[in-house]
Amino acid sequence: MTSSSSSLRSGLIGYGYAGKTFHAPLLRSVPGVELTIVGSSRPERVHADFPGVRIVSPMEAATHPDLHLIVIATPNDSHFPLAEAALKAGKHVVIDKPFTLNLTEARELVALARRENRLLSVFQNRRWESDVLAAKSVLASGVLGTVTHFEAHQDRFRPNVRQRWREDPGPGSGLWFDLGPHLIDLSLHLFGLPDAVLASFATLRPGGRTDDWAHVQLIYPDLRVVLNATLLSSGGVARNLLHGTRASWAKYGADVQEKQLAAGILPGSEGFGNDPDPGILFDGATGESTEIPAPPANQIGYYIGMRDAILGKAPVPVSPESAIAVMAVLETTYASGTQGRVLPLPLTDQEREAYQQREPAPARS
Repeated sequence: MTSSSSSLRSGLIGYGYAGKTFHAPLLRSVPGVELTIVGSSRPERVHADFPGVRIVSPMEAATHPDLHLIVIATPNDSHFPLAEAALKAGKHVVIDKPFTLNLTEARELVALARRENRLLSVFQNRRWESDVLAAKSVLASGVLGTVTHFEAHQDRFRPNVRQRWREDPGPGSGLWFDLGPHLIDLSLHLFGLPDAVLASFATLRPGGRTDDWAHVQLIYPDLRVVLNATLLSSGGVARNLLHGTRASWAKYGADVQEKQLAAGILPGSEGFGNDPDPGILFDGATGESTEIPAPPANQIGYYIGMRDAILGKAPVPVSPESAIAVMAVLETTYASGTQGRVLPLPLTDQEREAYQQREPAPARS
């Protein structure tokens, strides 16, 4: 977009897969937002896509005086120090998932943002994907009756262990730390806070050094949510599944936006976000199945929401209260997996109340 004095100037820190595939193309597609600076150690990679963008060090980008919004898409253990520096420098901040390494860091960042009167959010782009929008729609319709079971998969087939920070032992590594925040956030987005958590993790690939299989239950009074992730699945399982007292609903196939963005197809292009795989409704009384087209999806909605929040026109699209809640669930899953038992969430009454005010779950019956 053309530079102007009214543009919100953004800086992106990190130009690995997430920065290049998601954040940079989405930021450049939002009217009124300008990507002017990238914090990266690989300038040739950035300039191949954005010849005119200025390249600086990550910390220089976090505190640069010319920027309004800082987007952090770096390895997980750098999220907290970069966000802390940006907030103290008076910047609004977006952090790619996972928000932080632990609940303590999450609470500290949210408290700092409040003291500095800056906006803070976590990039939960799955809320703007077709299968999540479809699940919300079928829940709101009431056609399922009272929903008693939700199951979500983020399964991949990567049998070979790779040498990269996500698969090397260390803080914030492993499959569940990578994909768990997505699955947890979409569950809380649909159903609100659970009462307790039960989790199991394993390393199943030969030569694996971190978890590559996860099975997590979120326990509600009259609902069970089952979250699955593995690096040894080549397909055949519904991505999302809902069971209710009158019907069931299943959605196969992943949202198409990631592949489109990776191929250079931007929001606004013909067919962007159009999911060819419909949801399937299974009537409990008759056994009949009905296809329900997936709604159009567009992850640009997240950054449009951030732009409007910075301009004072709307709340942040993903609240800091939800960032704390997701980190509380994530941290508790690891404790549950280690101890082999059901554990409650370590949220205060004030945190629960704040979450419910900012992130109300849609009706499910």
